[in-house]
Amino acid sequence: MFEILFKDPKTIARYRAAVHSGSCERFLEDCARQGYSQAMLCKIAWILLTVAPGIHVDGSELSLHCLEFSVDHRMQSQPRMGSSDGFRWSRQMFIHITTEWLRSIGCVVRVPKAGCRFASELDAFTRYLRDERGLSLATIATRRIQLECFFRQLPAGRDSLHAVTIADVDEFIVDRGHHGWTRTSMVTLANSLRSFFYYAQSQDWCLPAIRPAINSPRIYAQEGIPRGPRWEDVQRLLASAESDRRVDIRDRAIMVLLSIYGLRRGEVAALCLDDIDWTNERILVTRSKSRCQQSYPLVIEAGEAILRYLREVRPHCAHRALFLTLAAPWRPLSDTSISAVVRMRLTALGIILPARGAHCLRHACAGRLLDSGFTLKQIGDHLGHRSANSTLLYAKVDMNGLRQVAELDLGGVL
Repeated sequence: MFEILFKDPKTIARYRAAVHSGSCERFLEDCARQGYSQAMLCKIAWILLTVAPGIHVDGSELSLHCLEFSVDHRMQSQPRMGSSDGFRWSRQMFIHITTEWLRSIGCVVRVPKAGCRFASELDAFTRYLRDERGLSLATIATRRIQLECFFRQLPAGRDSLHAVTIADVDEFIVDRGHHGWTRTSMVTLANSLRSFFYYAQSQDWCLPAIRPAINSPRIYAQEGIPRGPRWEDVQRLLASAESDRRVDIRDRAIMVLLSIYGLRRGEVAALCLDDIDWTNERILVTRSKSRCQQSYPLVIEAGEAILRYLREVRPHCAHRALFLTLAAPWRPLSDTSISAVVRMRLTALGIILPARGAHCLRHACAGRLLDSGFTLKQIGDHLGHRSANSTLLYAKVDMNGLRQVAELDLGGVL
């Protein structure tokens, strides 16, 4: 690898004679397979040449403190490093690259965990939600984040869950309301707290009276209205990505899947190359909530968008995920990144919605099907709803059906 990056024999000899040169070269080869440019590979090689000799690897674990000390010590000898923002940025890059190299040789960099109160109880609760309740990863992550926030705001002296009172819970929920949380979000928060204290009570961690006393705002059944963009705006959104730019080609394929099939963001992020059956023109979707698979016909617009992305943009690498980052190191897009794609483009077009993430295109898909005359059962099947009640919400925006109801003559019934 050194012979590919460098031409000067003396430079190559210097890299070969360095400490840990073998593992550094293998790490560079792995980075090259991930798509790093030659300029970046040269920078990685120089960083390892600078830092690696000062690291004594004698076991399978190294503390982050020791790594940072070694990096700082080696960087002080580099005349190009000053005390500006550039130095701080370079230090972060030195630590990141050195950490990845250490991991490649089986050395674990021990990072101290951020101080989170009741971390062991949260870990046990997370395993309970995953293994026994079978909840989706997104739901588990949301509940954990909300609980971590609650524990951070507990008054001093709450060293045990037995010391937590219902007044602490009520104060936290009210505080969230003062910070602009909607009633729906506060209900979700209250449900997370109830779920945790139900489990905590079963483990004898807390007072038994907390869970049944947790109150939340009243939410009436089907009180919300699905708020998605008009289909004309969806067409504008797709048209905004019709260019030869690599990011537009990838993002258009993502938005076509979201709008035509009404997929959730996590379902798009979970798509793999093997989920596209080109022979039979089908696409296989793994539903994030019901954990079942659903097969759809691969419509022309979606097939063409995906095919162009595969041919012109997607890098050739070992990852099997369909949508990857555009810059090295290549890695699958997260569900958060999928939402960011839609939010950024809706904002650029000036389309104002209460929520501008990927889920609004799911509402737009349902609205279009409703306008086309599909029944609520058909729409629910298309969206992968487990319960018909999940689809009833769209009856409130079925203007054609509502007009027919309004035109009924009920004079003989009254």
